[in-house]
Amino acid sequence: MSKTKSKDYFNTDHLKANLKQRSVRGGAITIAAQSSKFGLKFGSTIVLARLLVPEDYGLIGMATVVIGFVEYFKDLGLSTATIQRREINHQQISTLFWINIAVACLVALIVALLAPAVASFYNEPRLQKITLVLAINFIFGGLTVQHQALLRRQMQYVSLAKVEIASMFMGVATSVVAAYYGLNYWALVLMLVATTLTNAIGVWLACSWRPGLPRRNCDVGSMLAYGSNITGFGLVNYFSRNLDNILIGRRWGSQELGLYAQAYKLVLLPIQQINTPVTSVALPSLSSLQSEPQEYCRYYYKAMLSIAALGMPTIGFLFAFADQVILVVLGEQWLATVPIFKLLMPAALNATVGVGLGWAYQSLGNVNRQLRWGIGSSIVNAILFIIGVRWGAMGVAAAFGLSRPLFFLVGFAYCYDQTPLKLTQLLAHLRFPVIASMGAVVILTSTSLFTFFLDNPYLSLLIDLGFYVLFYFLIWILLPNGKKTLWAMLRLTKILRPK
Repeated sequence: MSKTKSKDYFNTDHLKANLKQRSVRGGAITIAAQSSKFGLKFGSTIVLARLLVPEDYGLIGMATVVIGFVEYFKDLGLSTATIQRREINHQQISTLFWINIAVACLVALIVALLAPAVASFYNEPRLQKITLVLAINFIFGGLTVQHQALLRRQMQYVSLAKVEIASMFMGVATSVVAAYYGLNYWALVLMLVATTLTNAIGVWLACSWRPGLPRRNCDVGSMLAYGSNITGFGLVNYFSRNLDNILIGRRWGSQELGLYAQAYKLVLLPIQQINTPVTSVALPSLSSLQSEPQEYCRYYYKAMLSIAALGMPTIGFLFAFADQVILVVLGEQWLATVPIFKLLMPAALNATVGVGLGWAYQSLGNVNRQLRWGIGSSIVNAILFIIGVRWGAMGVAAAFGLSRPLFFLVGFAYCYDQTPLKLTQLLAHLRFPVIASMGAVVILTSTSLFTFFLDNPYLSLLIDLGFYVLFYFLIWILLPNGKKTLWAMLRLTKILRPK
């Protein structure tokens, strides 16, 4: 259990004294935790892909479109509001806690009532029971919103990491056992329930703060307004990002949706392992620097460079060796996902650095502009999906993936307007991982010919990965100022050493 007293969860002045050290150490802790979670997720993906069939994933994909949409109402953006606010108190957080609980219970009820409609929409009776069971997750999730926000606000990354790993382990273990004993798609449902329940128990053990009674006049109006903009953006963004699943499932059925959903999931899986831990560190740190423009920009660009240095080469390798990756991870029966997988790669590249949009909008309090961007981009995405679905999953993947470079330029230009951040400065920082990744892909495309003859696909992929990493760093070093920039990033590891 955390040793932080309840009153200490609201003051963050002590964090500024060694913000750089806390950020680097926090990033290392969260990345290590995320690596453990990735190992669990990756291992479960390999096992479950051999125990389940695409139809099982398609059924869960149909249900989670609706579940994920209404889940945004559980949080209402109030966790981010708690992190971003300069000063908070016990009465305010207690009031927000009970608001989250009330909304979570209401959302659970709404989802339960919508279960027959979900089954009818997809013409799939099995979805009714699946949706009813998943509705329980909202209540457990509502219990943890403010506790997790307080832990992040205080940068207690060790406690958060322990809870996340434990909940992931319980979810994976439950699903593998269930799939082994022939529960089919229910194995995926039980994974979600076990993960959420374990997370709720762990968070309450890690955070010693306990809510009091809600108060009417405790000045939470601005936090609710802030949270409403984040919720609005989340809703429109979620709708645009999941309309592809709705259209494919509705028109082409669970088999086609299963292929598309698994390809999409595998594309974003490694990026999420990078983005999630860095965001958990970057957002609280940037929020504390919002009144210091020069320090804010310096921290922001370094964080963006760090996330791109990890994410971009990952995407490049996955694109270059998509066939081998799919064969090794999912098995031969999933090779039909390879073309979809490749078409979604530009979306993965955009997602790698696109997380920086949220950092800037939310840390600077410009969530109203974030909502406007979300509405505009969602409308364009919807049009692209409606056009692409005529050609099935391939058409949707092409429409979404190939349009991402334009979204990147327009999105960051709009986000940085009227802020101290500059798009030209961002591009200058990102040139190193972009050029190094592209160069390594070109070189390794021919290098892979030397390992193609190997009968063992695991060994072949491992050798290709080793060469890819070598060429990536070599190209980076050969770029103008590349060696200096890379060395500056590596020097940050000194902070991790015990004093």
